[in-house]
Amino acid sequence: MSNQLDAVIIGAGHNSLACACHLAARGWKVGVYEQAAEPGGAVKTGEYTLPGFRHDWAAMNLSLFAGSAFHTEKAAELAGHGLAFAPTSHPFASVFPDGRWFGVSADAALTTARVRGFSDADADTWARLTADFPNQAESIFGVLGAAMNLRAISSVGWKLWRKNGGGGSLDLARFMMMSPRAWLDETFESDHIKATLAAWGMHLDFAPDVAGGAVFPYLEAMAGQAFGMVLGQGGADTITKAMVKMIEARGGAVHCNAEVTGIKQAAGRAFGIILKDGTLVEADKAVIANVSPSALLKLTDGTGSTRHEQAMKSYQHAPGTMMIHLAMDALPNWTAAELKRFAYVHMAPSMDQMARTYAQAKAGLLPDEPVIVCGQPTVVDPSRAPDGKHVLWLQVRMAPGEIKGDAGATIDATNWQEAAEPFAERALDILERYAPGTRAHIIGRHIVTPEMLEADNPNLVGGDQVCGSHHLHQHFMNRPARGYADGTTPIKNLYHTGAAVWPGGGTGAGPGTLLAKKLVGN
Repeated sequence: MSNQLDAVIIGAGHNSLACACHLAARGWKVGVYEQAAEPGGAVKTGEYTLPGFRHDWAAMNLSLFAGSAFHTEKAAELAGHGLAFAPTSHPFASVFPDGRWFGVSADAALTTARVRGFSDADADTWARLTADFPNQAESIFGVLGAAMNLRAISSVGWKLWRKNGGGGSLDLARFMMMSPRAWLDETFESDHIKATLAAWGMHLDFAPDVAGGAVFPYLEAMAGQAFGMVLGQGGADTITKAMVKMIEARGGAVHCNAEVTGIKQAAGRAFGIILKDGTLVEADKAVIANVSPSALLKLTDGTGSTRHEQAMKSYQHAPGTMMIHLAMDALPNWTAAELKRFAYVHMAPSMDQMARTYAQAKAGLLPDEPVIVCGQPTVVDPSRAPDGKHVLWLQVRMAPGEIKGDAGATIDATNWQEAAEPFAERALDILERYAPGTRAHIIGRHIVTPEMLEADNPNLVGGDQVCGSHHLHQHFMNRPARGYADGTTPIKNLYHTGAAVWPGGGTGAGPGTLLAKKLVGN
């Protein structure tokens, strides 16, 4: 059996869907094949606890998607297919053991006043960073949104040099190589402010002392203040549903429960995929694989390039994450009532604690005090739960994919089936310390271990939600390997996309969009 297409795409994550949408909009006939029962990858929503309670499986924050080049170009069409956002002017906060808290809101005067409550000097610094942000953002986003090829890099470098001069350009390069701790210690004096911003590095595998991570706390702070945060109305799957409808409206198709077992090739050229049932699906122009680097090797049985194959084999993944989905009859009773207004509340009291947690997880240990990210989506979008009820979205960072022991010395289990409950209780104990009485309001819960995340989506190796470390050796032109950051592979007509490819993880659909534009020339 043979079905002819212009492009066939393996995996129905948001990068695949964005790529398919752009190709279909340019007249290509596309087919997307997904092994799971529903599309979306890490961006999906379901009633995982009780009927009427809608939980985002993994990704919740859609700000990157809302501000992406893909959405900017196709906003009207996506809205016509049902895409709807739920914005908030109170994106994130952190709460601390001493009872204090700090939050960033989309009101510069309010946020600066909160900073002043910790330090006059830091408030002056914050005001300066706020004033400089539009200029700095243009330069930073120019780098982060550029294709990683020599022509694009040269063009961006020249524009930066003309705009900022030699000194300014070198200062930007230095900043983008700094660790979160190095930049935060250089910039602020309050440990509370430092910890609040450093927590964002943990979302992208940047512990406080990892080089290259400073840019993410900076961007989340300044962009959160400038634009707030965007969630999906009714759930993060609003983007998935809209893109699937856009593909179908243009003659394409998204097939679920369709596991791909191989990539068909001859004479160094890929021309189709083989499904588990033996079906051959051919493509005239492109076979696109949104898979982890190790999976790409399995599907091709080798790419024919020793250097590329070695890069795929040695590709490094970040530590995993545990998700805890809670159905609630009330919001947490935070020690500061104002925290009930924020989409995210971080429980990450210090950079030292974050560094220790990261080191423990990397060593295969269950951290004694993991970082907890508490998402409160019903604060922003009440439609996700029955009237008067709420959902909580807890990310437990970090967690080892394979357990070698327990840094807290109280959990004996070394497999996730047995460790899930006690480790979840450890996380809920932390939440209870900052919001006493929370357990009494839990009416349903669903634990998702790193092992379960990978079983649901093989790209999340070991529960790594960003499909690979973003450390400098594996970022920019080296993501996933030097010479292949534009999605090409050593096999003609075979392309690689997804979070493992530049510009990496997040909901911005950058890898899929850049590849689609490369294939069609715009």
